[in-house]
Amino acid sequence: MSVYEKLRALEITLPEVAPPAAAFVLSVRTGNLLFVSGHIAKKDGTPWTGKLGASLTTAQGKEAARSIAIDLMATMHAATGDLNKIARIVKLLVLVNSTLEFTEQQLVANGASELLGQIFGDSGLHARSAFGVAQIPLGCCVEIELIAELTPA
Repeated sequence: MSVYEKLRALEITLPEVAPPAAAFVLSVRTGNLLFVSGHIAKKDGTPWTGKLGASLTTAQGKEAARSIAIDLMATMHAATGDLNKIARIVKLLVLVNSTLEFTEQQLVANGASELLGQIFGDSGLHARSAFGVAQIPLGCCVEIELIAELTPA
């Protein structure tokens, strides 16, 4: 089953990719690696703000991370023209806007990791780091960046 068939089966539609609002590009390819800039959580098209352990639950953070994974796939599609060119998801870096007492950053990150595994199968299994941070741009609850390996051209 292709990546797009899996997305359809999960009733996921990739969103349009908007240009970044700051001085960077959304992705950079070097050799067979695609580096995707950090994507912030959005809810209903606007930044999903809040702090895990205060105004947001782990389940909400996991949902936010899942939604970011969808946006990351949209960016990879825009960069490659075909998500089936993704040979492997190599690494995720997950930043979780959280209180000092919150210790479930890894569970929040699972929202993205689990979806990427569903879509890309074994090629979606990746290395990962998840950190609690004091703040994320615009007060967002989660930000994720990704590195993917592409099939040789």
